[in-house]
Formats: sequence, structure tokens, C-alpha cells
Amino acid sequence: MTPELDRLTEWIGRTESDVDYVTIPSVHRLSATLDRDDPKPRIGDPLPIGWHSILFPRVVRQSQIGADGHPKRGDFLPPVPLPRRMFAGKRITFHAPLKVGDEVRRQSTIQSVTPKQGRTGQMVFVTVKTDIYSPHEIAITEEQDIVYRGEPDPNATPPAPQRAAGKAVWSRSLTPDPVLLFRYSALTFNGHRIHYDYPYVTQVEGYPNVVMNGGLTTLLVFELARTHASTPLRYISSRNVRPLFGGREFTVCGEPSADNKSATLWVVDDENAVALTAEAEFQ
Repeated sequence: MTPELDRLTEWIGRTESDVDYVTIPSVHRLSATLDRDDPKPRIGDPLPIGWHSILFPRVVRQSQIGADGHPKRGDFLPPVPLPRRMFAGKRITFHAPLKVGDEVRRQSTIQSVTPKQGRTGQMVFVTVKTDIYSPHEIAITEEQDIVYRGEPDPNATPPAPQRAAGKAVWSRSLTPDPVLLFRYSALTFNGHRIHYDYPYVTQVEGYPNVVMNGGLTTLLVFELARTHASTPLRYISSRNVRPLFGGREFTVCGEPSADNKSATLWVVDDENAVALTAEAEFQ
């Protein structure tokens, strides 16, 4: 580990807090973005599980935005000197519901900063733990992993695609278009250019098309479980293993356990390669 990467461990233990509100307009807009025919939400309605992703966007001044559209590094998140930043996965425990109209508080802590040498080069994993509180109690505990990578080696052999281990009992297919990705980015105040800026994502980052938001992919996994499971989610652990792209169909899949108390969930792309894996437990 280089001295520059070694210094990143100084960010471990840093904390950040914020307050947000579960508002009728934001919930209504997310419902529309997910193409749901829900009635307009009312004060006191429970927030569907997983929809807390629209809360607590990172808000910085325009002059503090980096070239990739993310806030510049070194405020709360460490200044990792690697150009690519992606959502890698999360672990979430749902303790109690949030409701429309709630004032919501969060407390975030950087749990770990872990440099690794991968097959494709240097990587740094940053794990952030966040507790989210309703006006009455803790509602959600979330650990999120962010991975930073160097520029890919154009001559490197790409890793073999992972295949699904389960048999889909639940499934839903979707072809994301740039408008869907833009609307979700707008809802979450996510300026990362890979989700909407075609010239940037293809010419600078080298992807074939705009990249599906990792948070939106995870949210669609929540929605599949919410549609089919007999009880609400209590815990989920998910890992993003392969990017999804605009204009290419993907399928969200689930296989419940025999007692319906848990489920294996996954997402496959249009080549049947796994893009996300998850394990869920129900109440």
C-alpha cells in the first residue's frame, strides 16, 4: 500500500449527521419513476421498504463538483486517488417503518477503508455505516460499500460472467432507458455523469452506454420481494458484481425458501450474466 493510500485510513471513524423529510412529492415522484399506479401518498402512510434511497442526497455547491459529476473527495468520504467510483453493495436491517411526513435523522460513520489488489489493478473499498431514525426510534441500519478503481487495462481479459445458481420463481424484466436513469438520478440528486451523459460515459469512462444506477437496481430487487413475499423484508445483503446498461434488458429474479422466511434474489443481464446477488430475510 502506497503512503498516499495508507493515509486514507485516517478517515476511519469520521462521522456525519443530517436531517431530511419523507415528503409527499418525493414519494409520489418515485412511484411514478417505478411505473407504479399508486394513489397519491398521504401523511402517515408507511414508506415502502427500500424507498429510503431518496433520502439524504449528498448536497454540495456546484463549485465543489468533480469532473465525474460526484462531489469532490476529501470532505466526509476519503480522497481516494483512483478515478472510478462505483456502488458495490450494501447490508440493510429494517427495524421499524418510516412514514410520509416524518422528520428523519441519520448518523453516518466511515467503518473501513480497505485497499486491495484485484485482477484488474488497484482498488479501494470504503464502507459507510448509517443509522436512520424516525421521530420515535431507529428505523434502518445500512452498511454501504463503495469501490474505487483505476482505469481498466484495455488489454486485460475480462472476467468470466457469473451464472445464476438458483431457479427463478419470481421474475420481472425491464429495459432501462436514459429517461428512467435520469429521473432516478434527479430524485436522488445524483450527479454522477455515467448515468445520463452518453458522450462522457462512452468517451471518457469507456462504457458502451449509460450505466444503470446501482441503487435503482437494488430498489427493483426490493420491489420484487415486496410484490411476491407474504411478509415484509427484515434484512437484505446485496452485492453488485457487473454493470447494467441503458437499452439492454435485464431480469430481476427471486427464489423463496421452502418456509418463505428467506429468499435468494439476483439480477441477470441480457446475456444471462449475473449483475447483482442478494440474500433476504422476511419478518
